[in-house]
Amino acid sequence: MSGIPQAIGELIQEFSRLPGIGKKTAQRLAYYVLDMELEEALGLAKAIVHAKETIRYCDICMNLTETSPCSICSDVKRDETKILVVEQPRDVLALERMREYRGKYHVLHGHISPMEGIGPDEIRIQELLKRVDTEPLEEIILATNPTVEGEATAMYLARLLKPLGVHTTRIAHGIPVGGDLEFADEVTLSKALENRRDM
Repeated sequence: MSGIPQAIGELIQEFSRLPGIGKKTAQRLAYYVLDMELEEALGLAKAIVHAKETIRYCDICMNLTETSPCSICSDVKRDETKILVVEQPRDVLALERMREYRGKYHVLHGHISPMEGIGPDEIRIQELLKRVDTEPLEEIILATNPTVEGEATAMYLARLLKPLGVHTTRIAHGIPVGGDLEFADEVTLSKALENRRDM
């Protein structure tokens, strides 16, 4: 980038590598960091390094943790007969905010996507199958995202799990609370009709 010091250009370049961060947002972030007090900037850098050095996968559920097993897997009050399967660690956070699900989790770290070159071996499916063999499971709840890739991943997992005798369910998808029918796309409307229930 011409007209700016190399160090600022490098900072902008690094911010623009983050998902969802375009060139203008990367510039705003870079200049925001430069306006910070040195102690604040060092605190941010230290937090990034600390997280990279200490966070790892839970040996059981594959969620991000500092210790393994993670706090959810080691919680004896959780229902060990249920596993809710999600695509990413941030999905666990969203579900935990709800405070209604009391079972365990399994994080796939992605979804099957032939277009992106991601097959079943690139996500944490084998670890899930090992859990089916070793844990007293009654239900596996598939909570992959309602995208083409998420649906494909859920269908693939359902086919794998069916012969193993574990009851496998899929979370419902449809119109969000407070949503208007006129603004919903066809796939969402179709899922809402498909997942209707008795009143």
